[in-house]
Amino acid sequence: MKVRGLTSWPTACLAVLALMLIAPPGGSGGLRAQGQASSRPPGGASQQPSFRANIDIVSMSVTVTDPPGRYVTDLAREQFSVFEDGTKQDIAFFNRTNQPIALSLLIDTSASMEDRMATAQEAAVGFARHLRPQDLGEVIDFDRQVRVIQAFTNDPVALESAIRRTTAGGSTSLYNAVYVSLKELKKVRAKTEQDVRRQAIVVVSDGEDTSSLVSYDQVLDLAKRSETVIYTIGLRSKDEIAAKAFKEADFVLRQLAQETGGRAFFPARIEDLAGVYTQIADELASQYILGYVSTNSNRDGGWRRLALRVDRDGATARTKRGYFGPTGK
Repeated sequence: MKVRGLTSWPTACLAVLALMLIAPPGGSGGLRAQGQASSRPPGGASQQPSFRANIDIVSMSVTVTDPPGRYVTDLAREQFSVFEDGTKQDIAFFNRTNQPIALSLLIDTSASMEDRMATAQEAAVGFARHLRPQDLGEVIDFDRQVRVIQAFTNDPVALESAIRRTTAGGSTSLYNAVYVSLKELKKVRAKTEQDVRRQAIVVVSDGEDTSSLVSYDQVLDLAKRSETVIYTIGLRSKDEIAAKAFKEADFVLRQLAQETGGRAFFPARIEDLAGVYTQIADELASQYILGYVSTNSNRDGGWRRLALRVDRDGATARTKRGYFGPTGK
């Protein structure tokens, strides 16, 4: 079985560009959790995908909330309906346990972050401590360059050390950073069913992109071809909120999140950043994993729209907006 997103989608030019953009890791080691983001109800049906050859499984990370915004974690598979281009699909596997995650934490270290850096570091360290021993974390900082300062690991000391080593200076290459992070996540491969991990990116930035070599369209396309949920956090002052450049930057952050099933946050104060990270940690601990075999047998690589409904009054489900179909024979 091929799980969409666990296979690679390389193009020659972007692969070469990744080598140009990425800086050598600043350390090794990892991250181990000291707590969980939130609890989940015990029990409940879950089904792991069975690995078989030549079957394309479309997987979805799904977040369900009630009208007040609380996470709904007690739904059964029969309460979900999945539609691809308007056609209902049969759910092949379903899991509502808190599966392991591979998470890439992106921190803007451009010069404009200097006054916010200490608070941003403390908030990021607190967020990293939500990860559990079975999770993997990575830290990437970006200004004019993109640096993987801590490769994927489950060592909490190494992760915290990497976050505290970040310093502000230079311009902003947001697109480069997201691109490199997506490529790094593709290296986290599942050899067995137990190795299957959800993938997520959390990126915090205070400005528009000013120095990337890749375009926004290239980054968005790569994100839509992945199984990675992207959470974006835009830090803005009151004066910056009204500026045209920042409105465009906010659009970028919103679209990256919406297309991949994540969320965009725009806290009013830097002091609110820790609370935003807590919301993201809670959401990651409250997701369902659904998968199906598409009834569309065409292997044309075309875009396929996804829609999701849940049988619970007032509940709303959120997932990625679609995916690119398979190609070849």
